[in-house]
Amino acid sequence: RAPGMAQEVAPILLVVLARLVSSTWHEGSGFYATESHTNEVYEEEPPQEPALDYRRVPQWCATLNIHRGEAICYSPRGGSYRSSLGTRCELSCARGSRSWALCLLAWPGSCFPPLFALSVPEIRCHVLPAVLRGSYVCSAGVQMDSRCDYTCLPGHQLEGDRSRICMEDGRWSGTEPICVDMEPPKIRCPDSRERIAEPGKLTATVYWDPPRVRDSADGVIKRVMLRGPEPGSEFPEGEHVIRYTAHDQAYNRASCKFSIRVQVRRCPVLKPPQNGYISCTSDGNNYGATCEYLCEGGYERQGISLRVCQSTQQWTGSQPLCAPMQINTAVNSAASLLDQFHEKRRLLVISAPDPSNRYYKLQMSMLQQAACGLDLRHVTTVELVGQPPHEVGRIREHQLSLSIIEELRQFLHLTRSHFNAVLLDKAGTDRERYISPVNPDELFVFIDTYLLSEREAARRVQSGDPCE
Repeated sequence: RAPGMAQEVAPILLVVLARLVSSTWHEGSGFYATESHTNEVYEEEPPQEPALDYRRVPQWCATLNIHRGEAICYSPRGGSYRSSLGTRCELSCARGSRSWALCLLAWPGSCFPPLFALSVPEIRCHVLPAVLRGSYVCSAGVQMDSRCDYTCLPGHQLEGDRSRICMEDGRWSGTEPICVDMEPPKIRCPDSRERIAEPGKLTATVYWDPPRVRDSADGVIKRVMLRGPEPGSEFPEGEHVIRYTAHDQAYNRASCKFSIRVQVRRCPVLKPPQNGYISCTSDGNNYGATCEYLCEGGYERQGISLRVCQSTQQWTGSQPLCAPMQINTAVNSAASLLDQFHEKRRLLVISAPDPSNRYYKLQMSMLQQAACGLDLRHVTTVELVGQPPHEVGRIREHQLSLSIIEELRQFLHLTRSHFNAVLLDKAGTDRERYISPVNPDELFVFIDTYLLSEREAARRVQSGDPCE
């Protein structure tokens, strides 16, 4: 089993054999040394092996004990005489051992125990290095034929040989494997949710907890990214998808998503009254919205002015009407007369010395042709014509008393001697005066530029100009 070592031992064996042959054998062996007193050189015939006499009392040899091996012996006398004269033994070494025993058996009739035994340590492999994020278990340590099986920590995958065996040359089979983090992290988003928009708004403020993230390998999460609005943001009506993505140290990625649905409670859409319109807050019919009923110039509201959309998706109150404006001329003062038009109509008061005045005729003719534009701009015409006691005052078909006519002239500083006119806004304030007939287009430009309220301007934009 060790040819190289045997070759080195051979010279030593020859010396030992020479000494043994030149010595006298033990008594009872049946052989004696031949003495020679001459220098003659001759070819010696090989001795004949005499037959052993097994009937004599057997001679015994020492029992063979082979380190890390065994000796299988066969005796002609039977199994009970395996160490007696004539026994032959076959020597073998245990697998994984480099030990051997050399045994010299002399001529038949004599038996010697092993002259010497050479041994070296049994075959062993080096200790395997530790595996990062893994481990191994060996069947027989580092001895030959020992098998080491590798495993990785949870969340890691083994790349390379799963097992290695200690071979006869003292080396491990295969190559050292590694444990690689191939499993993405575990991420769980919050549950999807629904929210009702806040009163008077079309949005809802939504909060949520961050997602639960863990890594099955080393437990370290490198970063978590959000795609979508942050918690606590205002979400408009509809469905919104929120996504989260997590990365571990090995750049494995996992994602999750959930949805946020914002619902707006709505009441039935209100219809504007005839000869009127509606001005609403927010979206007009959502929960918390308030709608105000307004009538066109020359019409008065009959009923409540405001309605509110409730959480039950029903409106408070009932729809009002817009009825034609009732002008009461049977009043005691001009102030009472003007109060009827406060915040409702603008007044264009025209004064002329007599009905035949050409400025008066021209002015009334132009205003009749522009009746649509005047009504669109909520302008009511008041006529003061003639001299007392035949002076006439009227608003459309309504006649004014002489006392009211006089108070109006004094209040507005209108002379009877020549044509003049004054434009009052809805608050009853003197805004413009004319001493000659005013062109309706010029009048409309002035009103649209300086006298329209924000609500009127918005209404004009919304509805356009129906007089065109």
